[in-house]
Amino acid sequence: MRFKDVFSIIGPAMVGPSSSHTAGAARIGRSARHLLGAAPVKADVVFYGSFAATYAGHGTDVAIIGGILDFSTDDARIPDAILLAEELGMEISFREGKGLYPHPNTARVKLTSEAGESIEAVGTSIGGGNIEIVEINGFRVKMTAIYPTLVIFHTDLPGVIADITGELKEEHSNIGYMSVDRKSRSGDALTVIELDTEITTDMLNQLGDIEAIQSIRVVDITDRFSAVKKLQSPELGPKGADENEISPSE
Repeated sequence: MRFKDVFSIIGPAMVGPSSSHTAGAARIGRSARHLLGAAPVKADVVFYGSFAATYAGHGTDVAIIGGILDFSTDDARIPDAILLAEELGMEISFREGKGLYPHPNTARVKLTSEAGESIEAVGTSIGGGNIEIVEINGFRVKMTAIYPTLVIFHTDLPGVIADITGELKEEHSNIGYMSVDRKSRSGDALTVIELDTEITTDMLNQLGDIEAIQSIRVVDITDRFSAVKKLQSPELGPKGADENEISPSE
């Protein structure tokens, strides 16, 4: 756990009652939304441990759906998030998971877009509203969502990581943390990079030109920066069509 200051322990401005069960859950849901890169039409949520035991009473269910709607932790619409999502036509399911899980406050979120694309993420709420995303589409990762984050799906080939970091150097971007996982040698791989600086459209375009890169997602729930200009919707909060995704140019 990488707490940077006392505010990371106290917790963020939020709709209550709990920084772990509400604010953390909202951030897990919002991170999953950004990983999908589009408004979901279906959300399947599995709660584990303490989340599973208390999610209804602690508002974890409405909080995680609020995050999926791209609401921030202090958005007054969070208590009505499930109703708002259903009004938008989103299909929602909650289940209590069994078996091993990485933390008492763990949720597995699978989101599906209207185009049929899906993303599956496992997140843990580690206290004070802080989270860690520990799995994305079966890849092992460690993502805090504290910083603007690049999530890069690519082929595992020699030199790809050097190409990625070289482009970031050209953009004068500093890497705060990076993790890499792969399914097999020369197979599918995932690189997660937390940056200290803004993720720009130019940066995404340059990275998208790297041949081995399949697609890029931007996770930025800091509300400080945005890779793409977003429109404000009274139902969904900040959003745009495929707002956090770029694929390599043809």
